[in-house]
Amino acid sequence: MDYPLIYKIDRIYYPVLAAITVPFNFLAITILSRGNCGLSKCITRYMMAMTFSDLTVVIIHVILQKINNMYFPNNFMFMTPGCKVNLVVYLVIVDCSVWFTVAFTFDRFVAICCRRIQAKYCTEKTATVVIATLFVMSCLRTIPFYFIIEPAFIIDNIPWYCTLTSAYLTSPLRKPFQWMDSIITPLLPIILILLFNVLTVRHIIVSNRIRSGLRRNNGNQDDMEIKKRRKSVILLFTISANFILLWMTYVVHSVNWPVSNFYYLDKYYCNPIFILQQVGFMLQMLSSCTNTCIYVATQRKVRDELKKGVKYVCTLNGKLSQKSARETYLD
Repeated sequence: MDYPLIYKIDRIYYPVLAAITVPFNFLAITILSRGNCGLSKCITRYMMAMTFSDLTVVIIHVILQKINNMYFPNNFMFMTPGCKVNLVVYLVIVDCSVWFTVAFTFDRFVAICCRRIQAKYCTEKTATVVIATLFVMSCLRTIPFYFIIEPAFIIDNIPWYCTLTSAYLTSPLRKPFQWMDSIITPLLPIILILLFNVLTVRHIIVSNRIRSGLRRNNGNQDDMEIKKRRKSVILLFTISANFILLWMTYVVHSVNWPVSNFYYLDKYYCNPIFILQQVGFMLQMLSSCTNTCIYVATQRKVRDELKKGVKYVCTLNGKLSQKSARETYLD
């Protein structure tokens, strides 16, 4: 069958993305849980939450939705209850992934710019409370989505597929609801991330000027505080920039047009707006993989832990191979 270009790209892109993202995120969670990366406990907690939500997004949406739709049509996941639950869970996890990034950015803003409350706010306990609160709020926010979906077909008393209810489509509240959804995720998070980063940069510039002057008066000695702060800022800015860049296409689309053609209907294949939507989805899903790469690229101890893990696996495989060879030789 001759598929349109955007569909061909999707059929290759999403399986490759899943094959890379799932093991990488599992590896990142394992490394972070060991607590040997030289990061504070609150940073580690936020990073684990972001990584876990990214992993869940890939499993729920990329594997069970995208790949399932393209390669395994007409299975039980297309029944309305499964389709509805999958969509709602996906919305919850995406909300969590986005707002966990905001929470991490705010935590670093407090740690660098708000010394008076740093000791009380930048703790593992506070991070846990913030993560749990954001998760509950995301669940509550997505409840309406469950009730605006109905079966597209009913065959032999079995509901199939998901479509928006006629009551929702004709409701005067539909447009405000769509706008509010686009603002909450991800327009408002992007604005908050930019705001916190601007304030953080301004504080760092002023603080570094003062510390540089004091350092010159003390014989130009190395300032360990600046070095420590630099590592934290590099991680913060890299994650923030990655998030904004990869979500921007989706933001542009969601602000101007509603999501269309969820099941790849033929009439949409060559529509430029639909192609923009699909590219936005691709980049959005890619952000679920890049955070792990950022950890490895910016944190030396994370790289060291990764090397240890690879070495352990290779050594274990080597030992098993040698043992198997000895047993074969004895036999």
